[in-house]
Amino acid sequence: METRIGFGYDSHVFKAGVPLRIGGLALDHPEGLAGHSDGDVLLHAITDALLGAIAAGDIGTFFPPGDPRWKDADSAVFLNLAMEVLQRAGYRIVNVDTTLILAAPKIAPLSSEMRARVADLLSLGTDQVSIKAKTPEGLNLDHVAQCHAIVLIERVIEPEELKSMSAVIESQRQLEDVVEDLISSVHGIPKKRGGLVYDTEDIT
Repeated sequence: METRIGFGYDSHVFKAGVPLRIGGLALDHPEGLAGHSDGDVLLHAITDALLGAIAAGDIGTFFPPGDPRWKDADSAVFLNLAMEVLQRAGYRIVNVDTTLILAAPKIAPLSSEMRARVADLLSLGTDQVSIKAKTPEGLNLDHVAQCHAIVLIERVIEPEELKSMSAVIESQRQLEDVVEDLISSVHGIPKKRGGLVYDTEDIT
C-alpha cells in the first residue's frame, strides 16, 4: 500500500490579552498566541503536514490572510478542511508525531488531554497521536511558541479507482463549497458568495 509523509511547522509570538489555545484546548496562561485566527500553533502545524503529504498547498492556500471570515477562527476549521482534502485524495492518516517548543506553559501535565483532543479531531486513536514538548534553551525564544509536525498517511483507494484531484474537485467553486460548508458547520459563519482567493502566505 502506498504511504506518504508530510511535514508541518508553525510559530507564534505570545501576546497579552489573547486567550491561549493549543491542541484545541483553552489553556490557563497570562498570554495567548497572536495570529489572525486563534493562533493554535499545534493544529496549524498538523494542518500543513496533512496538506503537504498530498502536495495540496498550505493553510494560506485555502484560508487567505486578511480574510475577515478567519478572524479569531477556531483552528478546527483548518484541520477539518485538510482532512476533507486528504480523504478526497484517497488517503487516511496512519499516525501523527508532533513537537512543541515553548518555555511556558508546561505541556507535560496536559499532554494526555491534548492528545485525546487532537485524536478526536482527527478521528484517530490516542495511540496514533504523539505530542512532545521541549524548551527553547539558549535560543532567546522564550516569548515564542513553535511546533513541528510529521504525519504518515496511506492510500485507501487504489489508483485505478481514484480520479485525479482536478477531477475530484472539478472547479475552484467546488473547493470553495467545501470550505464554506466547513465554516458553517464548525465556525457558525454564514456562507459567502463569490470566488475563493488563493494566497500562499501563512495567515496564522
